[in-house]
Amino acid sequence: MSGHSKWSTIKHKKAALDARRGKLWSKLARNLTVAAKKGAVPEDNPTLRLAVDKARAANMPKDTIEKAIQKAVGGGGGQEFEEILYEGYGPNGVAVMCKVITDNRNRTGPEIKKLFERCGGNLGGTNCVAFMFSQKGVIVIEHDKVEEDKIMEIGLESGADDVETSELIYEITTSPSAFESVKKAIEEAEIEIQSADISMVAANNITLDLTGAQKVMKLLDALEDHDDVDAVYSNSDVPDEVIARMS
Repeated sequence: MSGHSKWSTIKHKKAALDARRGKLWSKLARNLTVAAKKGAVPEDNPTLRLAVDKARAANMPKDTIEKAIQKAVGGGGGQEFEEILYEGYGPNGVAVMCKVITDNRNRTGPEIKKLFERCGGNLGGTNCVAFMFSQKGVIVIEHDKVEEDKIMEIGLESGADDVETSELIYEITTSPSAFESVKKAIEEAEIEIQSADISMVAANNITLDLTGAQKVMKLLDALEDHDDVDAVYSNSDVPDEVIARMS
């Protein structure tokens, strides 16, 4: 089970709080603007379609979504965003990848470096940890939303690579090309999805005890709270019993 998905379970309530204070919407708007540069029609642009789905899941108003897309079409009014991937190591040797969307890399880079160092990690160079990860579709469903046999059947029949289960969640992984069809099959079965995204998934994970998990969580929290950070991935693996002690 990838640490990234379990962290998302822990941070579910926190995400709702971010939405109330506007931070999440701001990040999603940037994501929409960058995605729309590849094409402003969601049906023809899978990256934009995913960004729109995430914005809708966060209850972003339709006009706000359209405004963010039009910002890419009509120009950013002098504000140009770019995606940058930062890589490094956190406590316990955990590999961390951090995707940012920024209009000023000279500001964002040093700030991300400082967060790594403040939380016991080190920012590395390009490809220092990227080789450990591959792009996958990741769909997370809370364990009490569906029976295991049913989600296994739907996932595998619709083209998922794997369906893993724990006491907290089901994690369905897919190839990027099969992501939409698997997600659609789950939605058509009227099963509530907690999160669905194209993520960077590690081939091998580092299992953490309570102390290690707390240290890594501090770094991941700090990175995700940064205004320019869009997503954070790690190869941390936190057993259910440790998550229970952190809750």
